[in-house]
Amino acid sequence: MKLLLIHSDYIEYEVKNKAIPKPEEIKTKTDRFDEALTAFIAVEKIDEKSPSQAALDATVEIQKVADQLKVNRIMLYPYAHLSSDLGSPKIAKEILIELEYELKNKNFDVKRSPFGWYKAFKISCKGHPLSELSREIIPGKEKKAVEKKKEIKSQWCILTPDGELIDAEKFNFSGHEELKLLYEYESKGSRRSEGEPAHVKMMQSLELVDYEPASDSGNFRWYPKGRMIKGLLEQHINNMVGSIGGMQVETPIMYDLDHPALSAYVKKFPARQYKVSSDDKEFFLRFAACFGQYMIMNNMTISYRNLPLRMYELTHYSFRREQSGEVSGLKRLRCFTMPDLHTLCSDLKQATDEFEHQFSTALKWMNALNLESEVALRFVKEYYDKNKRLAKDLAKLAGKPILIELWNQQYFYFVTKFEFNVIDSLKKASALSTVQIDVENAERFNITYADEKGEKQYPLILHTSISGSIDRCVYALLEREAIKMKQGKKPMLPLWLSPTQIRFISVSDEFNKDCEQFIEEINKISEFHHIRVDIDDREESVGRKIRDAEKEWIPIIIVVGEKERKNKTFTPRFRSKTIGKEDNSYSIKELHELILKNTAGFPQHRLPLPIHLSYRPRFKG
Repeated sequence: MKLLLIHSDYIEYEVKNKAIPKPEEIKTKTDRFDEALTAFIAVEKIDEKSPSQAALDATVEIQKVADQLKVNRIMLYPYAHLSSDLGSPKIAKEILIELEYELKNKNFDVKRSPFGWYKAFKISCKGHPLSELSREIIPGKEKKAVEKKKEIKSQWCILTPDGELIDAEKFNFSGHEELKLLYEYESKGSRRSEGEPAHVKMMQSLELVDYEPASDSGNFRWYPKGRMIKGLLEQHINNMVGSIGGMQVETPIMYDLDHPALSAYVKKFPARQYKVSSDDKEFFLRFAACFGQYMIMNNMTISYRNLPLRMYELTHYSFRREQSGEVSGLKRLRCFTMPDLHTLCSDLKQATDEFEHQFSTALKWMNALNLESEVALRFVKEYYDKNKRLAKDLAKLAGKPILIELWNQQYFYFVTKFEFNVIDSLKKASALSTVQIDVENAERFNITYADEKGEKQYPLILHTSISGSIDRCVYALLEREAIKMKQGKKPMLPLWLSPTQIRFISVSDEFNKDCEQFIEEINKISEFHHIRVDIDDREESVGRKIRDAEKEWIPIIIVVGEKERKNKTFTPRFRSKTIGKEDNSYSIKELHELILKNTAGFPQHRLPLPIHLSYRPRFKG
């Protein structure tokens, strides 16, 4: 970043024309600031590597000069002409907004001229020896956690189900190719997207979910079929967390930036926040449910008898302003649905027991989605040495080798965590289920419980998402099917998530009524169970209807003609042999029993679209 700092009698400007296609909205075309330090600023490409740190470093330099000049007024003025190596307009604007925010927090009176416009300006420089200064900002290390992280040394190992710990470089990955991909990605890989992931075209062609051009990037529109899938996943995770004792709550999506308990914590991550103003106060949109649950726990009266205490929220709206290069389809969003469970534990023994129990629950979630995954388990080395049994137990539960990362020292709030990772079609890893043992935040947020002696103690906190982001689960489902397609296999969602479970295809219009009757009979049997059945009654050939059903990944396709009308028995086309047997005849009752058998234990939902395909709109042109 390049800075030109002018101690000015005044600076005034007038907005003229757009300098970029989408400049910042302006409230007034003219403005003036008297007796101010004017900072002309050019944000450069190097600043994009660490936008938050660039803003913080610039804040320090501008504050130094302002304090030296005894000036309390600062005008921030974007000025691209200071550099020939400019950063992207999007990141530049974010850095300037963050710089304005940081300087205001230091009690400066700050104005910022609008970004992305050509402006006429007049400035009067005071003309003393310090009235014209230049500075070059090269972002240094991130503060605190990230700065300390650079000092952290990771030891990478593989832990086998029989408890053998092997250096990752010496492990034989034959038969464990995806574990090798996870190791390479975590130890050496880039998290930036390289090309469009396969699931993007799949989610669009299946009419599940799509980008919303009228919103910020990383915010999506969900069509009926996609919303049904998302809703079923939400119901299932609610049921699973409820079964392990999670008490469900609901908390606000925005919090006061100056709240004494939250301020220091959230300001560690200023570049990742969405901010809103109300009643002359600034708020941030939550990036997790931690804050609301912490506030509830802070006000609760808790005894050791209540522990472990599990509090849960399904946050339909959590916000993280991820960097533009990281936002990629449903893998990494800026607005997402996250099931957040926080468990208070009295001590490390109780916390590790709960950690292992929640690992088992996460394993059930991955199995429910039929997702192949790789486990990563991370420890502070000192904690690992005292809890080797825990690591061995988890490897045994996983039933295959797992990746172990050992840190030489603690650098964040947790001492251990696990993740279930899915490898996608681009051979990148994404974490779904995860749990962390937090040893710091109870004290930071003054969450206490009374022990056996009645004395106040700080509990340990398990941060848990049994599923990970629901949106990312849909990404994982589609990406794994994309891999199957490359292998020449037919893609299919789990039957309990398939928007249509059975499709009747009439060979001609005269059999549409028969199809309707069959559906009525299924629904009568299924009085307390939704079976999703539809009819392709369009004026298309049978071959075309079958091809379209295949493109929709319909699990069970039944062609209805004279034989089916007469016998009321059917020979379905099964997309997967795991559902039913090819060439077998099934009655209405047997079809009903087949669906119930394959969806037992999972939530239900009605058909998300009209029964007749001829009545359905298209959501993608």
